[in-house]
Amino acid sequence: MKTLGLFRHAKSDWDDIAKRDFDRGLNERGRRGAALMGAHIAAHGVVWSKIIASSAERVKQTLAEALPDTEIEWDKRAYLASSVTLMELIREHSDDEQAILMAGHNPGLQDLIFDIVPPSAENALFDEAAGKFPTATFAVLELDIDSWEQFSGDCGKLVHLKRPRDLDPELGPEE
Repeated sequence: MKTLGLFRHAKSDWDDIAKRDFDRGLNERGRRGAALMGAHIAAHGVVWSKIIASSAERVKQTLAEALPDTEIEWDKRAYLASSVTLMELIREHSDDEQAILMAGHNPGLQDLIFDIVPPSAENALFDEAAGKFPTATFAVLELDIDSWEQFSGDCGKLVHLKRPRDLDPELGPEE
């Protein structure tokens, strides 16, 4: 069995509309959410043997706030990647790595959950993730595989899902 974590970047800054999407950083709310989720990820207890992340600025800033001093494999291919591309990136990794955390963007991360979890493994967490996978959401999936090369659809179960608003109601949807 392998473990896959998914961490969506935190709330991005739209103040400078001249910036390319790739170069947008986080706003203050995003920095607060990233730090809060980083503490949650650390407390959750999974030891991530590899962290793979989009090299977009908002992902870099999210991980700097959430998981400082952590070694990260930046991969441009993860920027706005589809679930198919994310699966390909994950399949490239060594079987020595038991737990991989992928940090990136929607809709790819949410679609990956849809592709990994078969109908027979859908649960209340899956229903929640299907409804919305907001910024800075963290999910953990248990995968019924022995090798990352086997990683494909219908091999997982969503076992954990947390959003910033679950930990601090002030970080919930803005009205």
